[in-house]
Amino acid sequence: MPADEQPLRDDEDARREFWTFHMERSADLLGAMQKQPTEELGEGFASIPDAADAAGVEMWFSDTKIAGDLDRIFYIRESLIPDLMAIGRDMNERGWILKIEDGYRTREMQTQLGRKPAVFDMIVRSCWWEAGGEKPSLDLIRRRSTCLVANYPNVGTHTMGAAVDISVFTRDDGIEVSRGKPYLEMSELTPMDSPFVSEQEQQNRVDITAMMETHGFLHYPGEFWHYNKGDSLYHLVTKSGQAAAYGPVHWDPKTNQVTAYDDVSSPLTPPELMAELLDEALQRLDLR
Repeated sequence: MPADEQPLRDDEDARREFWTFHMERSADLLGAMQKQPTEELGEGFASIPDAADAAGVEMWFSDTKIAGDLDRIFYIRESLIPDLMAIGRDMNERGWILKIEDGYRTREMQTQLGRKPAVFDMIVRSCWWEAGGEKPSLDLIRRRSTCLVANYPNVGTHTMGAAVDISVFTRDDGIEVSRGKPYLEMSELTPMDSPFVSEQEQQNRVDITAMMETHGFLHYPGEFWHYNKGDSLYHLVTKSGQAAAYGPVHWDPKTNQVTAYDDVSSPLTPPELMAELLDEALQRLDLR
């Protein structure tokens, strides 16, 4: 997202218009997702790295932490493992390596992610840019946070254990297959169908998505790295007419038991706290 001191680009208005369109489209999609029924199956989790080792699939995993100091959890619902391994194998045969950037997130992880200054500042700056260099309203920040960091549990597919964030690299030289920007990006390049990446980068997105969707992992239109299966977003997009088997859950890694959230419709960061975070971010960014 352009900084306030950077010169405007010739297509700045087009970029801003696309971003707003994309964000409103995502808001509508997630609003519909919240209305989808879920009947938690109670299915446990399985380790993606262990499964890759057992299957002989070359797969990489992020060594970064989430929200500053929390280890990433490279687990997903057990029945999704075979499809994920098939994707990894297909990519290996093509000369690619699937890198898992993120998997299951606990409620604490998802909450901290949305409040982390580095992440929240990106949201505020994107809203400031969207508003044409004006101070963004709290309502805009709240609406965008729902799309960008899943501020409501019933739209957080990572907390459902049904999603992975991915990157892809070539096997021969370890260079990333470019999709415009590396994971994690928050700009007009973020939507899957962004017209502001090169033709080759657009084609890479298409090719990667085709390999993921061949095995049922559908893309989230709002992010070029996110794929999910079996949750309410999946059933909404596929128009299955079925209740989702996976909802947001607490997971006990010792027993592999899951417990559904008691409350899936209240925001992880309530409005009054978000107002405080907004004031702090505006001061940090000197956008007041």
